[in-house]
Amino acid sequence: MLYLNIHLRVKDSADIEKVGELLRKQGQLSRAEPGCVRFDVYHSKNDPAVYLLCEYWDSEASLDQHRLATAYTTIYKPQVLPLVDRTPHPCDLLE
Repeated sequence: MLYLNIHLRVKDSADIEKVGELLRKQGQLSRAEPGCVRFDVYHSKNDPAVYLLCEYWDSEASLDQHRLATAYTTIYKPQVLPLVDRTPHPCDLLE
């Protein structure tokens, strides 16, 4: 299992709502992809410019396929990434 937490900070406050809508759509599409165990999109209550993606993928192969799918190639990469500073945090789950 792969656990990814991705911190996104919107560069221009005028784009906060737009980024939220794009991430909402990306999340819906990503959750329907094979191998996606969980894909949550959070919007910070402390800082409106911050979004957090929490993704669980069943394998590296599933994550690789996600990066070729519609959510990533038509929404995230071309529309979201130019508007945000991105900090990925691949994680281990402590049980």
